[in-house]
Amino acid sequence: MLDIAGELHRWCTQGREVAVATVAAVRGSAPRQPGAALAVDAAGTALGSVSGGCVEGAVHELCRAALASGEPVLERFGYSDDDAFAVGLTCGGEIDVLVTPVCPVAAAALAAAASGETVALARVVTGPPGTTGRALLVRPDGTGEGTLGGPPALDDAARDAARTLLDAGRTARVDLPAHSVGLLVECSVPPPRMLVFGAIDFAAALVRAGTFLGYRVTVCDARPVFATAARFPEADEVVVDWPHRYLDSQVLDARTVLCVLTHDAKFDVPLLQRALALPVAYVGAMGSRRTHEARLRLLRDAGVGEEELARLRSPIGLDLGARTPEETALSIAAEIVAVRRGGSGVPLTGGDTPIHHEAAGPGRAPTGCPPSLAPVPGLNAPRLPRADAGWVEPVRPPVQHPAVTGR
Repeated sequence: MLDIAGELHRWCTQGREVAVATVAAVRGSAPRQPGAALAVDAAGTALGSVSGGCVEGAVHELCRAALASGEPVLERFGYSDDDAFAVGLTCGGEIDVLVTPVCPVAAAALAAAASGETVALARVVTGPPGTTGRALLVRPDGTGEGTLGGPPALDDAARDAARTLLDAGRTARVDLPAHSVGLLVECSVPPPRMLVFGAIDFAAALVRAGTFLGYRVTVCDARPVFATAARFPEADEVVVDWPHRYLDSQVLDARTVLCVLTHDAKFDVPLLQRALALPVAYVGAMGSRRTHEARLRLLRDAGVGEEELARLRSPIGLDLGARTPEETALSIAAEIVAVRRGGSGVPLTGGDTPIHHEAAGPGRAPTGCPPSLAPVPGLNAPRLPRADAGWVEPVRPPVQHPAVTGR
């Protein structure tokens, strides 16, 4: 529900009675991921979506029923070959939907998320009778509100799992077998960052693409005549500094993407030497294949190892035949999405692989990923750590692939 926190919090402050249906688990192909929500007030007004339309009517009725009874419910929706006109997902997948009236703990999480705070909301999806829908708010420092209704060790385990997911900026289903409890942990974190190095025309187009994808975009260039707010009005920040020096000053997380568009060795080499050692989601560099090979030689001479070099996406972007700055920005954005979601980058037409990829485990390609784009052993993002014997299954792991050449 935190994905609609802004408007939903406004509803709560207006005194509306609200029930929220939230996708708690997904199996197979489904249009929305865990955390997607549909809110319904007492007048029947709806906000958000859990399926893109397939089961919205049935979920709307569940929300109305939850408002009337005050009781949470967990409902599963899938596709029935026996009755194609029954309520279900036409895409063939299954979703579990948790429907709960908005409780005080959830309202506090909505208020925090709406104000831009980093916060997690853990709710019981499966567990002992009477615990479904119980909620725990968790902040990055471990403080919070509420309880899941079990022993203190259960709240401690949920708090640890929530803090782990907050660090990664992910929403996920979390199972705690030691307590026979399954949780949905939703995280609201600041937007991920995109750092664009090189204040060129291609950068201006990439800023627009990054903003469209929800990134907080910074443009950095050492040349003050080019790095101006007037040239990049859609950037959140324009910095005049040497790229490697600016990178050294930043605290970045695993969602950050770095796009090096300078294709000038005096900027590229010290910047990439540092960037490839950071635990960020993506590092790409612009340049011809000849520039790329020369840059690799300089990076090796600077002491960058082969494992780090394998993380470099260069020439940057997917092969779309791009020529203009806008087409090139689309190529780069497409590659960033493919890396983020575990996509293969090949056309969906004529294929039989899943459209929505499953999470990739260590040393294993995402479902549908051809061998040429399979993850490099040792470079896959590890699964999140266990919390009190529970396994945290990421919703959208930052899978790394070998370099995709060309645009």
